[in-house]
Amino acid sequence: MADRMTQSQLIKELAETCAVTNKVAKSMIETYAAIAVRETKKTGQFVLPGIGKLVRQERKARMGRNPATGEQIKIPAKKVVKFRVAKAVKDAIVPPKKK
Repeated sequence: MADRMTQSQLIKELAETCAVTNKVAKSMIETYAAIAVRETKKTGQFVLPGIGKLVRQERKARMGRNPATGEQIKIPAKKVVKFRVAKAVKDAIVPPKKK
């Protein structure tokens, strides 16, 4: 498996593609991430056009089991963030099986 793209490689490619400096490209990525966090916190979801969306969900309290001892434990309610991949992206990465 090939090495994954680093943040600096992403910044460099974005800068070259958009004909801006690396500093401007880094600022764009940081601003985009900050907007995504702010909007997900505020509205519960944020759409990344062409990629998917971040969704905040509430999990109810429930009973669980400690795997080491088998003892029942209470798992408290909490908020979690999930990412839902857009269908077009999923199909481009993992083509659907033909019937």
